[in-house]
Amino acid sequence: MQVLSTAGKERVNTVLNTLNHLLGEALVQETDWVLVHDAARPGLPAELVARLIDQASEHVAGGILALPVPDTLKQVARAEDGTFVVRNTVARQGIWAAQTPQMFRAQALQMALTECLFKEMHVTDEASAIEAMGISPLVVKGSLLNSKVTQPEDLPYLARLMGLAGSGQ
Repeated sequence: MQVLSTAGKERVNTVLNTLNHLLGEALVQETDWVLVHDAARPGLPAELVARLIDQASEHVAGGILALPVPDTLKQVARAEDGTFVVRNTVARQGIWAAQTPQMFRAQALQMALTECLFKEMHVTDEASAIEAMGISPLVVKGSLLNSKVTQPEDLPYLARLMGLAGSGQ
């Protein structure tokens, strides 16, 4: 059995390597939808994936899961003494936190990621590459259950959300 690794230096490289392999081996067609999911989001409910597929497949550009940001946002800077200080408050109206999976046509995403890498643009998710091409993805309301686990305290928080706290799981 042959094991294939499409891992790259950063997420953008991994996704592009995977798309190049899938398209190059004709495992997906150019117009097939692909969903890219971040493994750091282990609480993804199946219903959320179904909602994304149902809604985004009707939109020419595809779409993403996201949640409106409820918190007041502060832009901060590091002071000379190493502490962080508030520089200003950022308006949160119209600000949403992107989640995964994100869903786009295979070739469109491949082209967008390739172009962004060629232009040395910083790409943190697939939607940012699509947006750089002048295309506006659909936003489908996500869920707190689809929270990202990046800090140790994220695990017990997500466990509580999923009703697993105190269950020994």
